[in-house]
Amino acid sequence: MSDIPDNPRAEYARRLESQGLVVAAFERRHIALGNAQLAVAVSGIVGAWMAVARHWFPPLWLLVPAVGFAALALVHESTMRGRKRAERLAAFYQKCIARIEGRWAGQGDGGERFNDPAHPYAEDLDLFGKGSLFELLSTARLRSGSETLAHWLLEPAAPAEVRERHAAVNELRPGLDLREEIAMLGEDLRSGIEPGSLARWAEKPLVFDSRRLRIAAAALAALMIGAVTVWAVFGIPEFFLVVAAVEAFFALRLRARVERVVEGVGDPAYGLSLLAEVLGRFEREPFSSPRLAALRKAFETEGAPPSRRIAHLNRLMELLDSADHVLVRMVNLPLLYKVQLAFAVEAWRKESGSHVRQWLEAAGQIEALCALANYAYEQPEDPFPEFGAGGPCFEGEGLAHPLIAAVRAVRNDVRLCGEPAVLVVSGSNMSGKSTLLRTVGVNAVLAMAGAPVRAARLRLTPLVVGASIRTMDSLNSGTSRFYAEITRIRALVELTKGPLPLLFLLDELLQGTNSHDRRIGAEAVIRTLVDRGAIGLLTTHDLALAEIASALAPRARNVHFEDHLAEGKITFDYHLRPGVVEKSNALELMRSIGLEV
Repeated sequence: MSDIPDNPRAEYARRLESQGLVVAAFERRHIALGNAQLAVAVSGIVGAWMAVARHWFPPLWLLVPAVGFAALALVHESTMRGRKRAERLAAFYQKCIARIEGRWAGQGDGGERFNDPAHPYAEDLDLFGKGSLFELLSTARLRSGSETLAHWLLEPAAPAEVRERHAAVNELRPGLDLREEIAMLGEDLRSGIEPGSLARWAEKPLVFDSRRLRIAAAALAALMIGAVTVWAVFGIPEFFLVVAAVEAFFALRLRARVERVVEGVGDPAYGLSLLAEVLGRFEREPFSSPRLAALRKAFETEGAPPSRRIAHLNRLMELLDSADHVLVRMVNLPLLYKVQLAFAVEAWRKESGSHVRQWLEAAGQIEALCALANYAYEQPEDPFPEFGAGGPCFEGEGLAHPLIAAVRAVRNDVRLCGEPAVLVVSGSNMSGKSTLLRTVGVNAVLAMAGAPVRAARLRLTPLVVGASIRTMDSLNSGTSRFYAEITRIRALVELTKGPLPLLFLLDELLQGTNSHDRRIGAEAVIRTLVDRGAIGLLTTHDLALAEIASALAPRARNVHFEDHLAEGKITFDYHLRPGVVEKSNALELMRSIGLEV
């Protein structure tokens, strides 16, 4: 693997410029070859007139321009393939630069299919959808790679597992050439490989599991060849008729099962042929970190590596595809052609089918690790988190949100470890309260997925994240915002019964009820969570809720964001400060837009 450059954007730009030169060279060759083909075609037409109309030379000489035109067509086709690949590579590096510059939203896979409204933080932290964390991270070509990455974002891993992923990401981080080659593989990789269907086809009960039947089929085909030879040499047809009758009976008895095998293998074989492209590339990579070495070992099945095993299945499919050729149809019954191939397909499933799920899972994990490594490569300033032992803890220095461009992000420190266990964040709307919650949550998710974090330093213990940030009412289900919120809070309280402490993120808690009930209810909720060992943040623009910190001191502490109104414009610096916000500009802002208050 290549070294890690000091400036990944500069490396991307260098490679993009190089591919631009390649595209330009192919374009010049394309024009030259087009002109040459036109010239040969014109000379062929003129030559045909000379040979046929004027008889100046034999028509056989017309083969020269015909062969020349065919040769130029082949070279032209190769040129167009080369240009297309260079254009795809250029587009690949343009996307890479767009990610670094913060222009990536909407250009990749948002992973909307993985979103679950019932999940304790997926929607609240923008894990999936346009401009989501998944879209920023995911470079996977295989569906199993996308599924693995999504699973890692949705389920926190244990520290030992995370450290193994760190080692793997560090090994893969400089592997830009590997990621480039995977990106250039077939266009149908994601849509053509459905992991569940492939694994189910490979593992389903065998249609043919009788060695005797396969031997009988081979023997009958050999007898038929002998019978035809006897008839041709000695003029004795009886032996041929007997063997033909036995073959017809044999084929008729197996027909339904043969068709089931032949009709069922097409889509899985195509999916496996696409998978083989990725597996073949991973097989050549000399992985050394423990996790990657273990995944590489999953490809080391007895006899032959996965790519060669799948290549054998592809050859069987080519033979099956030729069954419709008129010459093959003539020998189909005498040689039991389809029957023999059906036995061969089932033999492949018997030998290799049990490994397909293992191949898919291993390839998916390597792709997910490559996605995290790509993120680490493009964000060299982002460190890996440190995991500690003991009580629940989250200590972040210089925290920022990874979905906000680095040049615009404002960094803050957040400490939830022992005392305080809760930060009550006050401030006006748009001052940065909700963004702070998402910043803490997303970095916790990245940390426990095995990725670098957007911080100067992050130390934490294993946690489970739970959030109530985007809780809304629902007309379809007939639930109010307040009811939806208390339902989510109940789910978060249930999380405190699990093996991991809860990191809760609550935005404008219980704002769907009156201020009296809200103050009492909010304090009761936070007290319950803290008593159960949880840590977290609560945001509010209602200063009455800021009193919760005093009621729970020293386990809770007030912090705030400020805003400033000047000449009718409100501005924010997004810096977190200690204490309760001391002023509100709401009335001044209302007056500034003409509302009389």
